[in-house]
Amino acid sequence: MATSSTKHAYTLDSTTLPYFHAQTRSNSPFMHLLWAGLILQLLASAPLLVAGFNKPQIRLTTTFDNFNARIMDHWGKGGGKWAQIEKETQHPFEGRHFGGAKRYEIRGTRAFGSGYPYGAGNQSTIARRPFPFGVWPLYWDQNFMGADEYGAQYDPIRPGGFIAFVPLRTTTEHFNVTDDEVYYAVGDRESLLPLMVSYVTWCHVTPAWPSRFNASATNATIKLENVIQYFRASSFALASPAYNNTLARTSISDTKESTPLPEFMEYSPFRKCVDGVTENALAIVNTIPGLTPLDKFIQALAIGGIFICGAMILVLTLIFGIMIGFRTAFQTRLYGDVNAISLARVNRPTELRYENYP
Repeated sequence: MATSSTKHAYTLDSTTLPYFHAQTRSNSPFMHLLWAGLILQLLASAPLLVAGFNKPQIRLTTTFDNFNARIMDHWGKGGGKWAQIEKETQHPFEGRHFGGAKRYEIRGTRAFGSGYPYGAGNQSTIARRPFPFGVWPLYWDQNFMGADEYGAQYDPIRPGGFIAFVPLRTTTEHFNVTDDEVYYAVGDRESLLPLMVSYVTWCHVTPAWPSRFNASATNATIKLENVIQYFRASSFALASPAYNNTLARTSISDTKESTPLPEFMEYSPFRKCVDGVTENALAIVNTIPGLTPLDKFIQALAIGGIFICGAMILVLTLIFGIMIGFRTAFQTRLYGDVNAISLARVNRPTELRYENYP
């Protein structure tokens, strides 16, 4: 009988599995090590990633000499030392002080020009005042209390952008309100957008987008007499067309005299919710850039953790490498003969596979 010299293709079966396992088994610890290292690196850097993730902020640029800028934070606590808009920068308010005010000082009254923690010497005008919270005040028609000094001509450089307004409505599903109970938030655009997120989250406000505000328009939705509360040195306001303060144009900024709110508005849980969110979430200028001792400790801890984890990974890699080397050498000696036999069985002619015979 003629013998065939045909070779068979290498396949994974009961005769070749020992050889396959001997070659691939050593890869498993190394892959596990890589995954462990990746997880450790992510855990170590997590504090740095979370610290600045998606936080709503407004940059307060006062000079073009560098990229340094004070930051206005939503839900920030404010405080710190005041700064000064540098002179010879061509800024329209060069020399003015700004910053330093704290969150608990953010509330004013219903009188325009209220809510200044410092710098409000002349109560009959808001002209030439500093900016304790980083933003200059709103402006109303007829140059009321010198408001034209901060008019629309300066909206392109106003911190937070041009003045806008947004309606604040809710439904009877969450509050006992009527169709007439609608409030408006008036302020810079970049303050309004993140605030709307907070209004929707905490007060179930129906989402709405801001519109540009024109205080001089004869058909303006909101007028000076409609303001029910000023915030942030009169740079932000809550208002309602259902309220008319007849004393708005005759009172000075440090007075608390005003027309009382309608009863439904005075005791409204919805109004109180919107008022509270504004007080706590409205963006104000933060402290002068710099890390507090606690921030420095957390940063050092996070950076140190990254280096320690990196060193641990190197050491573990070396240890596992040595272990894998010894294991491979041992398996080579242990399974060498088995592998050789397995390969010989694969490569020999079919008619010589006598182990398959009875």
